[in-house]
Amino acid sequence: MTEIHAKRALTPDGWASDVCIRCDGGRIAAIEPAAGCDARGIVIPGLGNAHSHAFQRALAGHTERSSDGEDSFWTWRTLMYRLAAGMTPARLHAIAGQLYADMLTGGYTSVTEFHYLYAEAGRVPAPDQFLDALLAAADDAGIRLVYVPVFYEQAGFDAPLADEQRQFALGLDAYFDHCDRARTRLAGRHAFGVGAHSLRAVSAASLAEIERYSADDQLPMHIHAAEQPGEVSACEASLGARPVQWLLDHANVDSRWTIVHATHVDDRESAGLAASGAVACLCPSTEANLADGLFPLQGYLEQGGRIAIGSDSHVSLDPFAELRLLEYGQRLTSGRRNQGAVDTGHTGADLYGRAWVGGECSAGRPPAGLAAGGPADCLVLDGSDPLFAGHDGDSLLDALVFTADRPPIDRVFVDGRERLSEGRHPDRATFSDRYREAIEALGLSKALAS
Repeated sequence: MTEIHAKRALTPDGWASDVCIRCDGGRIAAIEPAAGCDARGIVIPGLGNAHSHAFQRALAGHTERSSDGEDSFWTWRTLMYRLAAGMTPARLHAIAGQLYADMLTGGYTSVTEFHYLYAEAGRVPAPDQFLDALLAAADDAGIRLVYVPVFYEQAGFDAPLADEQRQFALGLDAYFDHCDRARTRLAGRHAFGVGAHSLRAVSAASLAEIERYSADDQLPMHIHAAEQPGEVSACEASLGARPVQWLLDHANVDSRWTIVHATHVDDRESAGLAASGAVACLCPSTEANLADGLFPLQGYLEQGGRIAIGSDSHVSLDPFAELRLLEYGQRLTSGRRNQGAVDTGHTGADLYGRAWVGGECSAGRPPAGLAAGGPADCLVLDGSDPLFAGHDGDSLLDALVFTADRPPIDRVFVDGRERLSEGRHPDRATFSDRYREAIEALGLSKALAS
């Protein structure tokens, strides 16, 4: 049994003082008073990273050179295809291992891998080998994995796949066979969901089949939607509706669904998405990096809308910085502060609470938190850090979100096991060596300049 002593702990009933959190079998067995406890730790539930493309971490920092003054999401995507062309299962294992260890260091305790890389360039699909790489990386790092294999069958609305996209494609039967095998492999270790890349990359008929597979066993269902204005216009031209509205009208969107980005939604779509119970997964650092735009946050939250956060292309691995950027984007466009404060009145606490609940729902987990029976996934913050001086209760989370250049995370527990100690992963050196070798083998400078 593991014991975690806390000066403050955020439970479903609010902040508790001087407690001992007892963990057994990967779950919290009890939270008991610990009078006279000399611990200085502040314990909060770990956040779920609801959207990840692990291989794209290798691209971070390599796309910040202007080409023709017209750089956009679409020009970035061309560079991403070049990265994918050099990816192998061994390289993915190395990149994902480093990435997942860094996620733990930042404060994520689980990651949803929205995965569509099934083949090496020019070779037949070998999806299980890439799954093996991700599973090994998650197990090595000690993070909780939610594997979401993604169906991808066309380049755009009614357009055939381009050569550089064939690595992402499986036939529908092969896709479902892979899903069946993956579910068996993940059982008891990690979690599983299904995904369709987007309305532009998946036909309506295929989406209906994937939705049916999801609904049969109540599996999480993930899809990109409305990330770019060009995508919205193309969807209107092809399907006669904006992407999120089309999904609301033609799919059984409910609390199992995660709509990733939903950046360009109108008031009707925002209200419908909130009412559906689905989660809008927002990825602020990636959406800023790719010049995607800003999600209309305040009205959506006021209507009860659920959010989660994801690091997506991994230009940032700090979940609290993601929440800060989310709020600051709203302030810059509205001229008003504290746009995310719709529950307690504390913006940092409200955004953290919303993102934590949404992240659990997106992963298909009931949000239990730090309570008996809940998963023993938590962060132990260094309560002696000057960052927290003068703060208490929800103000602690405000300080964490808005004033931390680096979150003062001392320890991280996943499944009741200590994965991070004194702010460092024990296997960091091994991960770093593997990562450098993979990047050197990819030859990114040459590949991206070609």
